[in-house]
Amino acid sequence: MKSVLIVDDSRTSRRLLKDILEKAGYEVVGEAINGQEGFDLFVKLSPDIVTMDITMPQVDGLESLKLIRKQNPDAKVIMITAAGQKEKMMEAVKLGAAEFITKPFLEESVLSAIRHC
Repeated sequence: MKSVLIVDDSRTSRRLLKDILEKAGYEVVGEAINGQEGFDLFVKLSPDIVTMDITMPQVDGLESLKLIRKQNPDAKVIMITAAGQKEKMMEAVKLGAAEFITKPFLEESVLSAIRHC
């Protein structure tokens, strides 16, 4: 069973993702509300996959992605973007993001991105 860490400042987004993932047989090992907490939990929990919102307070998803990839270059990080974040998506690709999911979540696109990792 693959383990997943969810990093998103929106409680609703975290709950939706968790429901989709657990229903599909993934284990959600942790949830973080910003990029710093996400990085700290990544180090502590070593999840197989991280879902990372791009826009968060304090440390955003791109900064956290940088930290995680520096810690573990093979880390699988799926970035979550709202519509119209094309520039940030391009930057995330350069930083090594594995996949993208857009909000609002569609169950099939979430599972497809996870399977692709």
